[in-house]
Amino acid sequence: MEEILALAKKVAQEAEVYMVTSEETPVQFESNRLKGTQYKQSQTVALRIIKNGKTGYATSTSLENARQLVKDAVATAEFGTKAEFQFPSAQNYPEVAIFDSAVKKVTLERMTQLGQELIARVTEYSPEILCEASVAKAKYELKIINSRGGQANFQQSVFGIGIEGQLIRGTDMLFVGDHDNSCHPILKTDELVRTTLRQLELAKRMAKVSSKPMPVIFAPDGVISSLVLPLISAFNGKTVLEGASPIGDKLGETVFDKTLTISDDPTVPYRTGSRPCDDEAMPCQRTPLIQNGVVSNFLYDLQTAAKAKKKSSGNGHRQGGLPTPSPHAFVVSPGKTGFDEMVKGIDEGLIVEQLLGAGQGNTLGGDFSGNILLGFKIEKGEIVGRIKDTMISGNVYQLLKNITAIGNDSKWAGGFLLTPSICCSNVSVASR
Repeated sequence: MEEILALAKKVAQEAEVYMVTSEETPVQFESNRLKGTQYKQSQTVALRIIKNGKTGYATSTSLENARQLVKDAVATAEFGTKAEFQFPSAQNYPEVAIFDSAVKKVTLERMTQLGQELIARVTEYSPEILCEASVAKAKYELKIINSRGGQANFQQSVFGIGIEGQLIRGTDMLFVGDHDNSCHPILKTDELVRTTLRQLELAKRMAKVSSKPMPVIFAPDGVISSLVLPLISAFNGKTVLEGASPIGDKLGETVFDKTLTISDDPTVPYRTGSRPCDDEAMPCQRTPLIQNGVVSNFLYDLQTAAKAKKKSSGNGHRQGGLPTPSPHAFVVSPGKTGFDEMVKGIDEGLIVEQLLGAGQGNTLGGDFSGNILLGFKIEKGEIVGRIKDTMISGNVYQLLKNITAIGNDSKWAGGFLLTPSICCSNVSVASR
């Protein structure tokens, strides 16, 4: 990396070398049986330069041909975008615990046993069900050095486990399951099994739904598949800068219900979205986005922050190319209402566990719609059965402006969202 940086400094005003290496070991199960195990190792090296005020960028999977990497970056700089930023000098990073050496020590045999145990416990309850499961461990290491003396280096361990079950009876297909991940090993399956069996138990009876607006409880996985994606776009500093965010001009204004508080917090220990710095060697921090309904901040990388005359929030992410603003870990502050209490307060409504196709429609405008992949009907404060052939739709900004209740049942969903259940009134429901 030092050789690449030295060569780049000879031909460019500024330079940055970024390298990430990974080791991944997934164990996969399909149709209730072990499908296979793998070991995957990868390395990506990226060089970003500023030459004549423009950004050049090149990547490689090897450190061996430094001269070619520099040559490629210089060639792209001729057509690159104007660099509005400077690379950071040496920074102080927060201490964020994200590595546990115990993850590497979990053997393939133990990982296989965990997957087999998951499937066995679910199929014991429902012999007809076909399950897919995965158990995976990984180690990631990130290194960054730049021409201004900025440098960063950290390791992260990841362990993930999950199960998805499919139960087919005639034309009816039921999908159930749960998942979890951490920087620690996850060596117990009790919680995943409990959630999956609860879904199977509630799905034993079917319930009919009328097409009309009604209260809907979005369970944590339902929140991520319906309410969160428009917010991620809206708080992206690049979207704000382009004038496309519906809340871009609402900083300091009350846009949401006063019970709603959301932050981006990559400092939570041992979570897969946590880290001490972003992909540009800027320190990570907890960034309040919504505080008691008030729009408080947006998320920036170096380039976007400079163009907006702001400071980077430490949210520069690389996804195969130049950094762009992206959240690390969305955290929705819990409320005081228990899930059962939330259900009891509804005369007629729905619970949405999983939504399919919610990204359709005007996402930037906050619109969502999708088919309920897994959901249940509430009548007179009781869960009376599973629903099918039902779609919900709405606008995130309208729904989150009048929240009925926020639960105290926070759960990590998708690895980057910590959220409780959220109950919204007047959600459009269409059923056939």
